[in-house]
Amino acid sequence: MSTFDALREQLLDAATAFSGDGDALAGILSGMVDDVDRMLREELEIFPVCHHSPASALAMTRRLRDRRPKVVYLELCEDLRPLLDELRNCRLPVALQAFATQLDGFPPGSGPLSVIAPVTEASAEYQAIAYALDTPGVEIVLVDRSVDHVFQWLPRETDGPAGPAPEESGSADDGHGDEVALHGDAVGVEIGDLRPRFAELEKHLLHHGKVRHWSEWWDQYVEQPLTGADYGTYRQAMALVGSLFRRLRPDGDGRLAVDEERERHMWARIREHLAASGADPADCLYVCGAFHAVSTVAEFGLRSEAPPYEISPRTGTHWLYGLIPSSHSAIEAQFGLARGSVSIAAATWAKAVKRGGLTPHRLEGQQGGSGKRTTKATKATNATGPAGPAAAPPAAEPSADRLTGFLAGPPALDGLDEDELRGWCVDIVRLARRNGYLASTADAIAVFETSILLAGVRGRARPTPYDFADAAVTCIEKDVVPGRRDVRRLCEILLGGDKIGMVGYAALPPLVRDVHDRLEPLGLDLTRRTQQRVLLDLKADPELEPCSDLLWTLRYLLPDGAIRPIMGARRLGERPIQESWDVALGRHQREIIELGYEGVTVEQVLEQRLRRTVWDPQATAGVALAAVEDAILYLGGRRLPSELGARAVELLAAERTVDDAPEVLRRIRRLLTYYRASEPELPAWCEDFVTAGYAHYCTLLPTAFADDDTGVRQVGAMLGFLFTLEGLALSLGCDRAQLELAVRQSHPRAPAKVALLWAAQTQLGLLTREELRARCDELLANPLVVPAYPLYVSGFVQALEPVPGLAPFVVEALSKAFARLPDPVLLPWLPTLITTLRRHAPELVPVLVREAGRTFPGTLAELDAWTPPWERPAAPPRRARAAPLPSGPVPALLTRHPATTGAVAALLGCTAEWGSRQENGEVAALIARHPMTTGAVADLLGA
Repeated sequence: MSTFDALREQLLDAATAFSGDGDALAGILSGMVDDVDRMLREELEIFPVCHHSPASALAMTRRLRDRRPKVVYLELCEDLRPLLDELRNCRLPVALQAFATQLDGFPPGSGPLSVIAPVTEASAEYQAIAYALDTPGVEIVLVDRSVDHVFQWLPRETDGPAGPAPEESGSADDGHGDEVALHGDAVGVEIGDLRPRFAELEKHLLHHGKVRHWSEWWDQYVEQPLTGADYGTYRQAMALVGSLFRRLRPDGDGRLAVDEERERHMWARIREHLAASGADPADCLYVCGAFHAVSTVAEFGLRSEAPPYEISPRTGTHWLYGLIPSSHSAIEAQFGLARGSVSIAAATWAKAVKRGGLTPHRLEGQQGGSGKRTTKATKATNATGPAGPAAAPPAAEPSADRLTGFLAGPPALDGLDEDELRGWCVDIVRLARRNGYLASTADAIAVFETSILLAGVRGRARPTPYDFADAAVTCIEKDVVPGRRDVRRLCEILLGGDKIGMVGYAALPPLVRDVHDRLEPLGLDLTRRTQQRVLLDLKADPELEPCSDLLWTLRYLLPDGAIRPIMGARRLGERPIQESWDVALGRHQREIIELGYEGVTVEQVLEQRLRRTVWDPQATAGVALAAVEDAILYLGGRRLPSELGARAVELLAAERTVDDAPEVLRRIRRLLTYYRASEPELPAWCEDFVTAGYAHYCTLLPTAFADDDTGVRQVGAMLGFLFTLEGLALSLGCDRAQLELAVRQSHPRAPAKVALLWAAQTQLGLLTREELRARCDELLANPLVVPAYPLYVSGFVQALEPVPGLAPFVVEALSKAFARLPDPVLLPWLPTLITTLRRHAPELVPVLVREAGRTFPGTLAELDAWTPPWERPAAPPRRARAAPLPSGPVPALLTRHPATTGAVAALLGCTAEWGSRQENGEVAALIARHPMTTGAVADLLGA
């Protein structure tokens, strides 16, 4: 006979009473009992758990003290095993992390990939880890799928219907946004993810349980009853809950197939280890989630007759492993738990440990924590029982039915602890007053009575922390929150707080340890989560320059807020004398740890990122020039900038659009200025870039003028490159005729581009300033063109970059428009003019304003008599007068050799005839007054 025959009959009778002759409910209830029975009959002891459950942690502590297994199989990614030894160097909670940026076998663009597994002190998995690592002769084996398989199976896991919506957790503006973001966008894995996958079931449980959150329902109906239960009752009840959620799942649940694959994987690894080590299953313990403890796969159990399960190979992705800080709020946010539930669980664990007199397992040398440090005597007691000879393992526990009594009888709940509740009420009022609330003793009394009232309404013998939080919100919180924290957040702080972990120095990657060592001269405590201010006087303490360089590099690599400069800047060719920084590396430990997955030093990481940036398929010439500038600023040297610059030349030559032209022009000008000021000659890549850019933009100029999708700013930048770098380009072998042909072949239609073309023609000498002025006058005289005149002005303003000498003419064109246009035309035109200038040329308007300041009078009195320069009469031309032929040795020399002088005159276009020597009296007098000059010239010519 089966152990649970009596319970099965009772459940079947209940199913018949509720559903009549239907077999669905009877099959579910009977299957749940069968699942529990099958788990108990398994030769290998299975320990079902739920993540971050104090009841699971307490049961694990008691079982490890009584059973003392020699092998612990743990449901955790198998390739995370080396990280467990580093937990002793950390302050919990922390998360085990696997990180990958170089992907092989996954879709392009899906990286970086990250997996985290949080570990808290009030969890069964940590108790098992601490026991196994600190007890001699005990081995811990991780048997779950690898992190590579997590992402291989992720598409299948998300194919099924969506599960219940996650509960509201922390947000960026609830007072602890930084802690919520500690895990980033990593995929979370935990032991014992136990929650209904049927949305209607969860809604039904919450409604009839008179609670708002799933975490609250679990605490009231599972956690509290099992906290003081014996091991047999805990084990069977947890397995029953796991079976309930496994059987009540939506049809077509894609996650179930992945769960079954995981279960096959875990049992395959367990059998492999038993066969390789020869361990006795009676000395082993299998710790897994309650959902997996009642698995129905054929590979379940050590005596399964199913064919061996073949584990699929991993991809070629290179995974990096480490520890990152975690927090209670980060765990709640990632796994959809109610705000404060993990903190409440930690407080419940601490209270149960103190009340039960248990000594929980804790890694030797671990930082922080509420439990006592594991002494040698405690370790001996945990390992062998009372001092003396080692006790023999207890006999196998008989499979007695503990479920019938547990389900039939009411839970043994604690009575009202008035001292505890009164302390909560007094403390929450004190905390509320510190945060700006007008709370008083009357509010404390109201919270006390309301908590008892809510617990009675919800059918509870004593108020839970959730009842107390609801009562505090009802009685204290008013219409407006006076500070950063509301009352519910204050209750979370009071009941346990958002405990934040920290990875110790010894467990940090080499890059992070190198950063700590190099910043040591600053005297900062980089483990503090608060912001620290540091002042660097680089003139008085030049030995701090390496620290300054490292801070600038970290600011470039880390997100905003980790490193923030208050005073000082880093630009090409500039070195600040003093710098002031706000440093908060302790708050951003996760980000800097993930830098350690990319390299050994921050300089190596920066170099790799710059290389990836310029060799990205979407990279442009502007992006490559920005990388060159960053390489000079943060790394120095010539090798990397030259390599990145050569890549910029390739990208520029391969571009078919000119969208990046303004960025290219701005950056290449700055780089050329830097190299001319700091280097004896330009690097070869700069010369190649200028010549390639000159030919490239000359080729694309006619197309850019005619293309409607190319903006006037881009065309202006192209002309700026061609005109401002023309001298350098011509000295490097470029042909100016190519630019002239490109301008002649350009035929734009847009008014702004037409103005740009006129400016380019003026610069090349193809159009005189008088002809340009005449064309603008024609535009103002044509009423059909006047509405488009602001666009012409926009083009002229953009032309100030390639043709800065055009600034007086632009001022003239605008002044004529304001002087000649009538008000009905001018007033509607002004908004268009202003928006056009703001949108197309915001950085060139100051140039225009300065030119206007030089053109117009400075005082009001001068304005009446002032005449615009373009309206002043032109000066009469001077009559050319033939120069008289001077006397002396030089005129004599020229007279003796008239052929040479005549050839030079013909080359210069001079047609004057030779005059007589008597007509040159003035020149002769000048030469007579300065005989030394004439003699020196004669000596030079050998006359």
